Amino acid sequence: MSEFKRIPPEQAQTLREQGAVVVDIRDPQSFANGHISGSRHLDNHSLADFIAKADFDQPLIVTCYHGNSSQNAAAYLAHQGFAEVYSLDGGFDLWRSQFPGEVAQGNAE
Repeated sequence: MSEFKRIPPEQAQTLREQGAVVVDIRDPQSFANGHISGSRHLDNHSLADFIAKADFDQPLIVTCYHGNSSQNAAAYLAHQGFAEVYSLDGGFDLWRSQFPGEVAQGNAE
């Protein structure tokens, strides 16, 4: 698939439970202050290493603040060859309100 799909937090949670990888493209301070448990921080510095080590067949969920910037990042990653790429509608803000128990703090996990 060279396109991505937009999904709500409920569907993202189901995919996480099935082993999907979650990447967060917000700034490092926002990520450290709170992010989806188990997610990886992805920025221009970590992108090449992430792609080099990635399993392109594993579903990939991209999140940002509100679900806007993640769409551009998801499109980019889909064009890099990832088979299933999703953008989280509502971003981390909506996620945090719906799944407060699935939020972690601290630097990259």
